[in-house]
Amino acid sequence: MSSVHIGGNTCLPARREPVTLTTADGLRLVGELAVPADRPPVATLVCLHPLPTHGGMMDSHLYRKAAFRLPALAGLAVLRFNTRGTASEAGRSDGAFAEGVDERLDVAAALDFCRTRSLPDVWLLGWSFGTELTLMHGLDPLVHGAILVSPPLKRATQSDLESWAASGKPVVCLVPELDDYLRPAEARARFATIPQAKVIDFPGAKHLFVGAAEPVLDAIVATVTPDTPTPLPRSWSGDHENIKVKIVDG
Repeated sequence: MSSVHIGGNTCLPARREPVTLTTADGLRLVGELAVPADRPPVATLVCLHPLPTHGGMMDSHLYRKAAFRLPALAGLAVLRFNTRGTASEAGRSDGAFAEGVDERLDVAAALDFCRTRSLPDVWLLGWSFGTELTLMHGLDPLVHGAILVSPPLKRATQSDLESWAASGKPVVCLVPELDDYLRPAEARARFATIPQAKVIDFPGAKHLFVGAAEPVLDAIVATVTPDTPTPLPRSWSGDHENIKVKIVDG
């Protein structure tokens, strides 16, 4: 079988299922779990998406590509879901956007799901607004560590940073050189509160990492499963699909 370039719509083999997360306040959140097709997952990414009032959802491009590629390329389980009031092609979650406050129950519901499914080595993967949810609400005993993509540090407080520092859990920040909110030099100064935090620069990248998904996925995999060789393959010679996801206006 000839190899194909892994593009934005290339969906590699995995076992995928729609899931519903139920929050402590009775909301039903729309989600999807993708796991390797032929082996148990070696680690788990719980994806917390960008700001839903600005188009963020479970299909935001980095998370869609993570779910399409990383079960096959890195043996990861990828759980992505719409926080309360957020819509995607998979559907709209119950409730309404709560400025990151009541979303603590959404994060808890995702982690409870991971416990129920006995998913291994859980990492929170936050992007933009999702990094705020990670820092504010993600310090759970189940969580191994955090990967923060384009952290704005608008809602998370100094106290949140100090709590992560005290936990000793790894924190890796992927910071675009041309970010709209927090650029690498300032990120290093702000995250100095967390001695174990690592800031990785992405030259030329902007907040949404358009056109720069591959190095971001490489950095995620290198953090979560350091024994997996990176850069990840950019081509694939096995079964695959091309899936164009409909981007829904939330």
